[in-house]
Parts: sequence; structure tokens; C-alpha cells
Amino acid sequence: MTEQVHDVAIIGGGVCGTALLYMLTEYTDIQDIALIEKYDDVAKVNSHGRNNSQTLHCGDIETNYTIEKAAKVKAAAQMVVNYSETLSERDEVIFKYPKMVLGVGEKECQQLRARFETFKNVFTTMQLLEKDQIAEIEPNVIMVNGQMRKEPCVALAVLDEYSAVDYHRLAQTFVSESKKRDDKDLHLHLNSHVENIIEKDGLFTIITQGRVIKARNVVVSAGGHSLLLAQQMGYGLEFSCLPVAGSFYFTPPLLNGKVYTVQNDKLPFAAVHGDPDVLVEGKTRFGPTALLLPMLERYNSKTFFEFLKVLKLDRRVFKVFWDLFKVSDIRNYIFKNFLFEVPGLRRWLFMKDARKIVPSLQLEDVTFAKGFGGVRPQLIDKKTATLMLGEAKINPGTGIVFNMTPSPGATSCLENAEIDMRLVAGRLGAKIDEAKLSATLKAS
Repeated sequence: MTEQVHDVAIIGGGVCGTALLYMLTEYTDIQDIALIEKYDDVAKVNSHGRNNSQTLHCGDIETNYTIEKAAKVKAAAQMVVNYSETLSERDEVIFKYPKMVLGVGEKECQQLRARFETFKNVFTTMQLLEKDQIAEIEPNVIMVNGQMRKEPCVALAVLDEYSAVDYHRLAQTFVSESKKRDDKDLHLHLNSHVENIIEKDGLFTIITQGRVIKARNVVVSAGGHSLLLAQQMGYGLEFSCLPVAGSFYFTPPLLNGKVYTVQNDKLPFAAVHGDPDVLVEGKTRFGPTALLLPMLERYNSKTFFEFLKVLKLDRRVFKVFWDLFKVSDIRNYIFKNFLFEVPGLRRWLFMKDARKIVPSLQLEDVTFAKGFGGVRPQLIDKKTATLMLGEAKINPGTGIVFNMTPSPGATSCLENAEIDMRLVAGRLGAKIDEAKLSATLKAS
């Protein structure tokens, strides 16, 4: 009996891995595809709604994006919106909320007014809102005890577009849509923790607990574990991993939509925002915090030892830490975010930050969202001794690709999947249905 060798094996069943499964089954003539996931369902780690901001990032309200990056991100987000139009369960996957970025104080207001002039031609539905207009959409952002807050405020807003996604549910639809293709040979291996990958004679042997899987091409989309598997094979040794965890807080329903704040250019971390939680009805969720956490998965202490393997602490990594901590804004931010995790203190400290969005917020309104929050594996490039803030891909050109930290997160799942689909199809000499791809996912 001939041993089965898959055309492609995808390691990691998060929203990026499942997006690639969908792209390969729907838009190529590749026949035999395997998806390998360590848990009993797809998207249970960072792609789960508990562990991310649930935001469809479009570049319009993220003030750390240049116009060039924002235009690119907008196109990636549109692919997700277009895909959702094919789903009967669309209302379970993607949601419309008004969204805005709020400027508080003269400096931020001037910054947003200037940004509006630059961005309005790319984001044609964007509006510049003055204080009274903000109050109509988000009264709790402007009003305190029946009076308008004293600080100058403006906002850049988009009021009638899809802005929130349940990425866990999205990943499930990628799998279910792929399974509808009865002309393809799909293999879904759940509860399969990959321990090692061996490359020999143009084939990859994937060792999991309980089975051995062989494939001609492999794409690893497993967060920080992608780097771990790459380094086991001798790839990506120039990188180290700095996991950044984010926590969230709940309040009663104080916001009607997503309200972001202006990013501090000196901080490589997201500014606080608030929005309705798509999983927990009747709650507004604020966050994320940013905690340097020595684990590759939040709430999974077993990944501490895996973190030590990819940290690869040396003088170049120490230099990155030193460069971060010698900037007072970053040093103070890291220390404050550590205190955000201290019971008895964290609610009070976080309330003070969240009052930038809802100035009337009271301590009794704020509860720590226990069990919510994921880990983003930020990479350190040891060659340049710098913290990498964008996406990272290791492609040695041998038929295996490792994806880590897609930017801006799950929003780019289909865009990243298209890149990997083209790499895989090129190696296999497979055909891509360009017309179908363009008609379904690329329409603007």
C-alpha cells in the first residue's frame, strides 16, 4: 500500500490557517490538503473572540497607520467583507457598528483634522465630527452629568460599515465552506500537536502525537509556535520572540460602537479603545493592556518552556530591551501595564485611562474580564537589534513557509492566505482561478 503524501499540509487552525485551507480548495486545482490543529476545534487561541479586539482593521481609525499602509489594510479588510457576502450565516460572523477615533485636547484635535484631509480621498465615507456630533452618536463620550466635557474633542468616524468580526466563527466558516467541495480530498486533523517537522528528499514528515503526516508543501501558521518549529529545523535563528499579552475590562453598555484613541507614536503597542463585545451581550469591553508575558499562549503555563526556546536571550536581545526601557514613555507604559494585572489596583488604574473615552466612568462600573486576552508574538530581529512591528514570514524556498504575527492581525487572514496560495501553487504547478478569485474576493 502506497503511503499517502498530501499536496499541502497547513499547521495551525487559526483564522489564517483556515483561510489558506479555503483559498486552496476554492481557487486552485490542488486536490489533497491537510489541516493540522493542536486543539479540538479551530481558532481556539488568538483567533478566538475572547483573545483579540474583534476589530476589522481598515486603517481609517488606526492613527499609527500611514496612508500607504491604510490603503493596503483597507484592501485586505474588504476581502473579508466580500467573503462574508457568500455566507448564509453572515450575521453570526461580521457586524456593523459605528466606529471612530477620538481626539482629546488641542494637540490630538489638530492631528485628527490634518489626518482627515490626507485620508478622506481614500476613505470616502469618513467624517470629521465636532463635539456635538460625537455626542449624538456616542453620548457617554462627550456628556458628563448632563454637561459637555470641557476638553476640546473631535473624531474621525465611519458610521455605516462592517467593523467587528467573530474570528473564531469566521475560521469555522472557512472549514465548512471548504468541506462543501466534494471534488477535493481534505483531511482535518484536530487534537494533533505538532512536535517536529523533518525535511528529506523534497518531502516533509510532520510528527504529531499519535500520527505521522507527509506532504510536499507545508505552511505553518501557528503564532509564536511557528518560530519554534522553524528554529527546530534550523530556520529563523536570527529572530527572538517577545510575547505581548493583552487584557480587557468590562463595563455596562456605555458605547454604541467602537471608539479608538490616538496612538502615541513612541509606543509600539495599541492605544486603549472601547466597543460592544460581540460575544458577551450587554457589555462594553475596554482594552487592551500590554503585558510582557513569558508564554506563547495566554493561560497555558506549559508554553513557558517553549517561550524560553524562542527567546534565545543574548546581548542583541538585551539591547532591544534596553532600547525599549530607556524611552521614558515606553518604560512608564510597561510598568503601568504590569500594575494593570495587580488585583485590587488594576481596576482603579485602568478606569483612569478609560475615562479618556468615557469621562463619567466609575470604579463600580469596571470589572476585569477574566479569561479574556491573548498573546501577540512580537519578533526581535537580532541582526539589527530591533523590535519588528509588522508581519513576519520565513520562507527558505524549500517548500515550507512559516508565518508569524500577521499585521494587522486577523484582518489580513485572506490577504496572507492569497500570498501563501500563490507560493504553494507556484511550487506545485497548480492553476489558480483568477477570474473567480477576483469576482468573489477582490470587488471594491
